[in-house]
Amino acid sequence: MPESMKEELQAWNGGDGIDLETWLDSAGDYSLAVGYTEIFCPKFVEHKGYILAAEEPLHEEYLRNLKGFESREGATPKSVEWVMNHFHLSFIHLGSKDISPDKLVFLGNALKETYEARLSYFFPDKPCIVEFHIPDDQYNFEAYQITFWQAKHDQSA
Repeated sequence: MPESMKEELQAWNGGDGIDLETWLDSAGDYSLAVGYTEIFCPKFVEHKGYILAAEEPLHEEYLRNLKGFESREGATPKSVEWVMNHFHLSFIHLGSKDISPDKLVFLGNALKETYEARLSYFFPDKPCIVEFHIPDDQYNFEAYQITFWQAKHDQSA
């Protein structure tokens, strides 16, 4: 658990603290829990040789973006998958006052493990590389990103 989260939990109950499960019981709600499944249990789809973090059917705007990235000069299957699959961790709760480097690293590592497990489960014959980018400037919150691409695209580059 991130140190900043431990500090927050310790501040509860007049400084006596609260454990994570009890905190979730009192601070969470089911709507958020359902929403978090989009992030922590992502859907993946195969489309024209790509593996994408998306849900079928792929919407017109999504397909336009895909074609736009494919048509960029120097585009490769890896670069297209990288950009289409990237996710900024700071977008989980835009404008949140309790964002911190240790929480983003904790979440990013959890997401990396989840992506790796789900991708290998759903695509056992198409190994993927999952990358969690931690910026040099730990307070550049928007730069914490997770993405993935198929390993075969590294070999064809």
